[in-house]
Order: sequence, then C-alpha cells, then structure tokens
Amino acid sequence: MGRAFEFRKARKMKRWSAMSKAFTRIGKDIVMAVKEGGPDPDANSRLRAVIQNAKAVNMPKDNVERAIKRASDKSLGDFKEVLFEGYAQHGIAVLIETATDNNTRTVANVRSYFNKTDGSLGTSGSVVFMFDHTCNFRIKDKEFDLEELELELIDHGVEEIFKNEDEDEPGVMIYAPFESFGAIQSYLEENNIEIISSGFERIPQVTKKLNADQAADVEKLLEKLEEDDDVQNVYHTMEESSEE
Repeated sequence: MGRAFEFRKARKMKRWSAMSKAFTRIGKDIVMAVKEGGPDPDANSRLRAVIQNAKAVNMPKDNVERAIKRASDKSLGDFKEVLFEGYAQHGIAVLIETATDNNTRTVANVRSYFNKTDGSLGTSGSVVFMFDHTCNFRIKDKEFDLEELELELIDHGVEEIFKNEDEDEPGVMIYAPFESFGAIQSYLEENNIEIISSGFERIPQVTKKLNADQAADVEKLLEKLEEDDDVQNVYHTMEESSEE
C-alpha cells in the first residue's frame, strides 16, 4: 500500500469526528462553492461535491438547502481561504487551512496558538513544500476489480486506489494530485460510479516520530487550532499511530 493508504489509516478522520464541527466546515464550503459557481448543483461541480460530503456526514437536507439559499444572498460576506504555515515544538511542521470572513481575527488567533505552545508561525512557503496536495474520492464499493479500475483512471491522474478499512466509512478510496479533481469527478459521474464523498488532503512527504511527552507538546497546539471555527484542516509531520 502507498502513502495515501497509510496516511488515511493513521488519521481515521479523527480530527473531524465532532458533528457540529463538520457541519460548520461544510456550511462554509457551501458558501464558497455558491459564490464561485452559483446555487445550481447541476451546473456547479464544486457544489455537487460539497452536497455529497454533507450527505456523508448525515447533515440534514434542510440545513443544506438553507445554506445554499443563504449563500445566494449577495449581501452575505464571502469566506476567503487562507493557508498558514509554522512549526510546533520538536521541529514538527504544521500546515493550517482556514476559511475566514475576517483575516485579521484569524491571523491573530493562529499566531496566539503558536505563541502559547512555544511554536512559531512561519512565512508563506516555509513548510507547504513538505506536503503533497492531493484530491480524494470515496466511492461505493461494487466489488470493483481495483487493478482494472486503476488502469481506467490512470490517464486521469490517479495514483492510488484501495478499499477503506474504516467500518464507519466503507467504500473504495481514490487518491490523485490536487489538479486531477475535475477530470476524475467527470469520469466517475459519466460512468455512473456513485461518489460518497470527496475532498482534498495534504500528505506529509516525511514524518517524524516523537516520544509520548514530545507528542503531547505538539498535540496542545493541534487541539487549539482544531477548536478554532475558522480552521478547516490541520496537517503536520508528526508520525501518527494507526492504532486505536
């Protein structure tokens, strides 16, 4: 198995286990998708993907429809995607994806989290190169011949396909470079392959193993970041255990 498999096995989506946080995140994704491509999911591939993700976390249909309607209001402020980079203790690189309607607030909050945990907020480009920006799809498992499916998709940029081991999220995972998202989405839809969810992740190229005390130091920063409403995703180079 490749790095994407190991990465997902270790994370097990634990960072987004809180339903309220997942709903907040998807709500912002809906706003950004509608502002970018309009409220009609048939004509807006990004919005289609977000609606699939909403279904995957059991977000009520009424919530989704309200979010789309609210996002269509021109008086509603937009969310801007901002990337932050820095280092936690013990040389662990940290990459933070945010969606904010107040960049001044977000910058101040993120900087304070690093300062309070003896980390350091870096400049643009200081750690992003340590992560591969990938897209992923979780599709319904119809007893595919994975090797055959991979051969079909390889021309669309797919690098790794595997069955998801998480019983709470069954299906087949597809990983590819970030820029391949549109081509793969089109292929799956045109071939009536059901997409359960999709998204983007940043997979560390190299990870660093820490002892328990050192890992606890890093977790203090990660927890503060993940609790912030402006933060969408947090990635780092600390080796994570795949054990429960």
